[in-house]
Amino acid sequence: MGQLETADVVVIGGGVIGLTIARALALRGVRNVVLVERANLGAEASFAAAGMLAPQAEADYADGFFDLCCQSRDMYPTFAAALREETGIDSELDQTGTLYVALTEQDQREIDHRYDWQVRAGLSIQKLGPIDAQALESCISQNLSGALKFPNDIQIENRRLLNALVAANEKLGVRLMTGTTVGSIRSDRGRIEGAETSRGFISTGTVVVSGGAWSSFIKVLDSPIPRIEPVRGQMVCFGSSQSRPCIARHVIYSRRGYLVPRLDGRVLAGSTTEQAGFNKVVTASGVHSILSNALEISQRISDLPLVGVWAGLRPRAQDSWPVLGPSGEIQGLVFATGHYRNGILLAPITGKLIVDAIVDNVVLPDPAFGPDRFANVRVNR
Repeated sequence: MGQLETADVVVIGGGVIGLTIARALALRGVRNVVLVERANLGAEASFAAAGMLAPQAEADYADGFFDLCCQSRDMYPTFAAALREETGIDSELDQTGTLYVALTEQDQREIDHRYDWQVRAGLSIQKLGPIDAQALESCISQNLSGALKFPNDIQIENRRLLNALVAANEKLGVRLMTGTTVGSIRSDRGRIEGAETSRGFISTGTVVVSGGAWSSFIKVLDSPIPRIEPVRGQMVCFGSSQSRPCIARHVIYSRRGYLVPRLDGRVLAGSTTEQAGFNKVVTASGVHSILSNALEISQRISDLPLVGVWAGLRPRAQDSWPVLGPSGEIQGLVFATGHYRNGILLAPITGKLIVDAIVDNVVLPDPAFGPDRFANVRVNR
């Protein structure tokens, strides 16, 4: 095939991470941004997510990853408002907060530990007894022994967010190439020359690898590349009862599952964590596990109509941390992948860090996220 137009930056992957980076590049004045997506925009892990922005609820201790997640969560009000201003699309950022419920003795010990370290760290957190927690959410099981409230752990409607990001990129003039695969990234003497796609070669000096679970299929000659593997997650969606409003307002989280109420009355329940390769199917055992955990949180789930099930493939690096930043071996090769269970949450901070690195040559604040930590790991497919 012939050569396509040249690009200042090629972004590989049209999920929430790739779309956020492409938009951020255009906003910073990069005029010729091309985003290449193998299928449809936002149709994989980003579409399948629950949209929880809840780093405090999920953290057993503070580390660099926790700090990164909290920074990104705190960017969301401005991020969502800017997208609404640009596109007119409301991403339905819901700042009601998250409840972490204890339903067993082990759960109670865990929330006590979480409360203690987060109070010492000066984080916003409240400890609730059963009466106070059930006063906030009457649907919670009578087996409740206590709960934590995280006022700053919030949620967003991830599919509306994706729609807003696509619209923003279109308005900014980003070229969105769907149904196009990138087979390899070409380099010469340690510098990026371009990307070989199924529609031809794109000449560019900068390529961002943000292909989610498919990132490792891209060949980069003579350069270490992290192995990103798919981890399947299944989800269940309930509709609201015709005679009742949504059963809850807060996200309700337990050690075994979670309920995410949407503004339109739906309730999402999830999720599984399965090593199943690229087999993106919904299974009876997966749905059974989710339903069991959801019913443990609230018996009222049993009265709701089940309106949908789906699965997605989360992109996981071998240490479960995202892979962010420029390659130390090839100039112009930048990674933004491996976000695992936190792609929606980490989108704003990822966009900022990657664009700062590309436009301003700013070094990432924590090298622990960099691709060179996998210098001895090569992918051979």
